[in-house]
Amino acid sequence: MSATLRLVSEPRANPHDLEHEVKYAETEGGASRVAAHVERELPPGGVPAYLAARKNGTRSFALWADPHRRRRIATVVTTAASDGVATYQVLGEQGEAIGTLTRERALSGSGLRTRWTVVQTGAPEAVGFKGRIFWWYVWWLLFPVQAAIVVGSLVGGGGDAARGPRRIIWRTGTETPLEFRSSNDDVHIHVEWVDWRLAAALLLLVRSFGFSAWDDSKN
Repeated sequence: MSATLRLVSEPRANPHDLEHEVKYAETEGGASRVAAHVERELPPGGVPAYLAARKNGTRSFALWADPHRRRRIATVVTTAASDGVATYQVLGEQGEAIGTLTRERALSGSGLRTRWTVVQTGAPEAVGFKGRIFWWYVWWLLFPVQAAIVVGSLVGGGGDAARGPRRIIWRTGTETPLEFRSSNDDVHIHVEWVDWRLAAALLLLVRSFGFSAWDDSKN
């Protein structure tokens, strides 16, 4: 099994409809369907308050069955965020706990790489690290070149800055249930017991950090 979840943005004729979608394919390379429509949930204070809070890792998302917000599928809320460590709870349609996701920023206690921990209710803990350590060594050895690319991108006014290793493989000790592939910015489910809603929440959180953040709009 290797189901795939991908975050896409589809502009809407009605500005009140949700544009972000999670698409789900049951097999790698197979036909996909829209599994959820995604929205960041704003706190009191609106967008400015959300953007201020997200600087320390706070996130809040809603997954809907349709772009008109008629039925909520799942909710992602932050239960703690400080000192580079943030924990998120994923709740189901009836408010039941699906699982928790924890992000520990590099050098905040997790070592040299950012660590993501996935705990699905009733399932074993899975841990993944951002990027292979070998490629991080290569990245830092080439840091002067990377800095030049960033400067060139800023001066040229176009193109993307080079990014560090981003692939993440989650392991339980006996299985590799989840994988984030940086080539397409998608999450792959490799075992049947993973709840796709938890995997979708993980995709949304991973994609909310770094250059490809989808939830940092000022509108």
